[in-house]
Amino acid sequence: MPVENTLEQLRSTSLQELEECTSKLELEEWRVKYLGRKGHVTGLLRKLKNLEPLEKKIFGSQANQLKGFLEERLVLAEGKLMAEETLAIGENDRIDVTRPGRLINVGGYHPLTKIRREIEEAFISMGFQVVEGPEIEWDHYNFELLNIPKNHPSRDIWDTLWVDYRNERGERNMLLRTHTSPMQARIMEQEEPPIRVIVPGKVYRYEATDRTHEWHFHQVEGLAVDKGITFADMKGTLYEFARKVFGSERKVRFRCDYFPFVEPGVDMSIDYLAPGATTHDWLEIMGAGMVHPKVLEGVGYDPEEYTGFAFGIGLERIAMLKYGIDDIRLFFDNDLRFLRQF
Repeated sequence: MPVENTLEQLRSTSLQELEECTSKLELEEWRVKYLGRKGHVTGLLRKLKNLEPLEKKIFGSQANQLKGFLEERLVLAEGKLMAEETLAIGENDRIDVTRPGRLINVGGYHPLTKIRREIEEAFISMGFQVVEGPEIEWDHYNFELLNIPKNHPSRDIWDTLWVDYRNERGERNMLLRTHTSPMQARIMEQEEPPIRVIVPGKVYRYEATDRTHEWHFHQVEGLAVDKGITFADMKGTLYEFARKVFGSERKVRFRCDYFPFVEPGVDMSIDYLAPGATTHDWLEIMGAGMVHPKVLEGVGYDPEEYTGFAFGIGLERIAMLKYGIDDIRLFFDNDLRFLRQF
């Protein structure tokens, strides 16, 4: 059969089959059949070596033209198929703007975040500022400047997690802070009175975990220093805090307690009605007291001129009281069934 007839027959057959392709898979099969390495057009081009020079020149030109033509038709067929699929998708997934929108699940604050913000707002309304401090602390600030020197028995109150670091004397003096109180000393070192700040943050203790204890939890430290601050100022401030957070009818009680960095020291309790109970009981919510004169001296303040008070609140304890939570571990389990209640 003459070469021209062979090319014309191949052209006619391939175009007819191309028109019958209705999917990407069929188009790919067509491409392999006619334009692939073992396809019909490629096979004809390989026969050029058997032809005379003049026939080779003519046949080669015509075969390459056919190859280019079929490649163009393949591109057009692919575009047509894509347009048809896009149109079909548009018809099937057309948006009905008259339908009501889908409800979106709205996230909420973690209960500790909620209670922290509530406590911050209560003290900000009384003129306090909010500051934060480092969770990895030096012994100098965590203990020594708070009237807790080395080998002092009161250090046993805090089960400390020490960082694996030693100073030039071979002493471990870096730790995960056991309370937010170190910021008392840091702030007083940097600022002159009057000072009114609260310090929220995470603290760490080396102790067993149960329903009322965690090895890491949150505190809010408070500090006020100025000329003429009295114990009555502290009582009035903390009483106002209890009313703002727990309600205007809340009763409070102060009893003597010991903390190395305050003198005198007290614990503050509120009247509390436990779930299912019929009578109120007193429940401690924080420790507080007048800043110890040695703490003031340690940061360069004259205790004859300045006085102040400090207090420490456990966020988890306040949240457990306010929201009726009976296990501190729930705050850290990330259980959505628990978190969705808030």
